[in-house]
Amino acid sequence: MALKIYNTLARTKEEFRSIEPGKVKMYVCGPTVYDYIHIGNARPMVFFDVVRRYLESIDYEVNYVVNFTDVDDKLIKKALLMEQTVPEIADLFIQKFYEDTEGLGIRKATLNPRVTENIDEIITFIIGIMEKDFAYERGGDVYFRTNQFTEYGKLSHQNLDELQFGIRVEVDERKENPQDFVLWKAAKPGEISWDSPWGEGRPGWHIECSAMVRKYLGDTIDIHGGGQDLQFPHHECEIAQSECLTGHPMANYWMHNGYININNEKMSKSMGNGVNVNQLLKTISPQTLRYFMLSVHYRNPLNFSEETIEQANNGLARIENCLANLKHRLSTAVGASPAEEIVHTVAEVQRQFELKMNDDFNTPDAITAVFELVNAANHYLQQEEVSEGSLKLLLERFEQMDLVLGILAKPEEQLLDQDIEQLIVDRTEARKSKNWARADEIRDLLIEQGIVLEDTAQGIRWRRK
Repeated sequence: MALKIYNTLARTKEEFRSIEPGKVKMYVCGPTVYDYIHIGNARPMVFFDVVRRYLESIDYEVNYVVNFTDVDDKLIKKALLMEQTVPEIADLFIQKFYEDTEGLGIRKATLNPRVTENIDEIITFIIGIMEKDFAYERGGDVYFRTNQFTEYGKLSHQNLDELQFGIRVEVDERKENPQDFVLWKAAKPGEISWDSPWGEGRPGWHIECSAMVRKYLGDTIDIHGGGQDLQFPHHECEIAQSECLTGHPMANYWMHNGYININNEKMSKSMGNGVNVNQLLKTISPQTLRYFMLSVHYRNPLNFSEETIEQANNGLARIENCLANLKHRLSTAVGASPAEEIVHTVAEVQRQFELKMNDDFNTPDAITAVFELVNAANHYLQQEEVSEGSLKLLLERFEQMDLVLGILAKPEEQLLDQDIEQLIVDRTEARKSKNWARADEIRDLLIEQGIVLEDTAQGIRWRRK
């Protein structure tokens, strides 16, 4: 089955064909770096990381660009509040972004360009738009003429008359039309600014992505992604800016992930219910948080609550326990060849996994395929004798699926420190000498460390609580 992607622009699933065979140009809108990323920022970062991983697993070379908005009203306000410069605030929270996303197992993008590194390209882009009569200057501000671009609204599937009721803009008599949006903002006294043909100022929000997409990926890219909240006005405005200048489609496939709700309520600053990833990772494992985000189809809303996190934690524990049992039985396994039933099961699970991922990156059903393998492995492990070949084949299939999903802890994260290793040895010796009190005492100490010991027919094994 060929890979199909739901294209927001077409409102249907379309077979994916890259512009250049074997290569994918992909751009995802990154954060405005004035604070820690919240769980809503994290969802597209996790999901599009999986998109990239899957494309690479089916032999595409992916040029993956995620930008940083490092100059904006929010950064200026934060800089004043913290008595620092805008670049200092940006540097701080870009570092925090890397720490949080690395914690979530998100691979670094091919490139993370900053707005402030691309001011010259943005100014040149705006000049090009003005030369084509799609923009005008008023009092040092430059605005885009939305009525000049006849396809404005094609992504959100609304026309200009409908959009005027949905655009949040302050009344500005300098605009030719209320729907016109800013490309360049004149600087206020004391604000960070750059020189331009229209005076000191800084870029508008939408123009930065158009300029960076073109600079780093070209006039037309394969995939442009982001959260559902960016569909309008941000992505709609990007399309207008880019396509009026180049005359080419900005992106062939537009992808948008759904919102995150907090306890069944929409997450918003006005509600005060935002949750920072930095805080979450202090109490929730990154694997659990990532599993939670992939357990619902990316285009659907996702509800964050104690219950849904507990469900994610339990589901992940089932997979991890199965892996621990497989690894534990390796020491007593006999026979190098895998059993025929295991070969068949692994092939079928692989087929199901790829089938679901090819269907618009259906991660919840792909996770269901992982559990099919868990069930098969647990059933096989009930046999008195198991073959090394079967165990290794099962472990290899788990590993390959996780290279896409990224929901399992890295092996080095599962290693015990020396003290706990020694406690396990001591407990074994205590049991041999029938010192049951000492053995029980050590078991309790290990439980305090989050380590659970299990006595099996094949010997002692451990797992994390």
